[in-house]
Amino acid sequence: MKFKHIYLAAGLLTLLYSCKGNTPPADDTGGDAGSAAQTPVTVTTIADSAMVDYIDLSATSVFQQKNIVKANANGYIQKVNILPGHYVNKGEFLFSIKTKEAQSIGNSINVLDTTFKFSGVNKIKAAGNGYVTQLNHQQGDYVQDGEQLAVISDRSSFVFVMQLPYELRSYVKNNQNVQLVLPGGEKLTALVSSSMPAVDSLSQTQGIVLKVSSANLIPENLVAKARIIKSIRPHTVSLPKSAILSNETQTEFWVMKLINPTTAVKTDITKGIETGDRVEILTPKFSANDKIVITGNYGLADTAKVKIVE
Repeated sequence: MKFKHIYLAAGLLTLLYSCKGNTPPADDTGGDAGSAAQTPVTVTTIADSAMVDYIDLSATSVFQQKNIVKANANGYIQKVNILPGHYVNKGEFLFSIKTKEAQSIGNSINVLDTTFKFSGVNKIKAAGNGYVTQLNHQQGDYVQDGEQLAVISDRSSFVFVMQLPYELRSYVKNNQNVQLVLPGGEKLTALVSSSMPAVDSLSQTQGIVLKVSSANLIPENLVAKARIIKSIRPHTVSLPKSAILSNETQTEFWVMKLINPTTAVKTDITKGIETGDRVEILTPKFSANDKIVITGNYGLADTAKVKIVE
């Protein structure tokens, strides 16, 4: 029994020695084991640029004033001198209506008395300048006195109405210029003329009237983008958006700043306005020589090992 224990101990020693012999030799080439953990990154520096903080809102084109053309007698429309989309001038002939009495009597009165010039035809003329946006009747229709025949939109009353959230009212003043961008990219300069005396109960937006001057005809109900400038920074420090990191709730922001060619540290920042792909940096005050990681920064821990690549 004693010899059995001796043999068992000798076997264990032999097994341990063989395992130790299989351990790979240490790398004596002088390589740094930490170099394999370096993250390839690209860097950038701060820029001094002009930035504008703005908000884009919807503005719809409308004719504020529309003239309703009505029949002035009971009768039949004898002639229609307009079509939808036509532009008419004040005093231009639009319709002629033959009264139902004249239609029934015909030329009987003129036959009895040739000196009595009776036609029974009434002419209706335009009360103002504008575009025919609605045509309700055609030649031969019977209409009653006061019935709507057409709608003429007053060209001089053409405006855009911008829906402005009431909390942004301080950014819009009367006689202020506002840039309008039409579908297709055309840009117009509009003037703030007035504001509606009520707000929408659901959206809590207020209608702002914008007057425009354009050589091209702009149709009604066209939706454009109105740009409201909130603040302007003529000279400010900024970084690309890709350099900015944040937590899940977007309450904390930081960048990875290089303190030497291979080490990046987490640096908390305070953001300002954002324009395009640039972000204003309020704090801290970076110098022109500071290098900030712009790619490869996602997921980097504080004091991370990095390798700058072109």
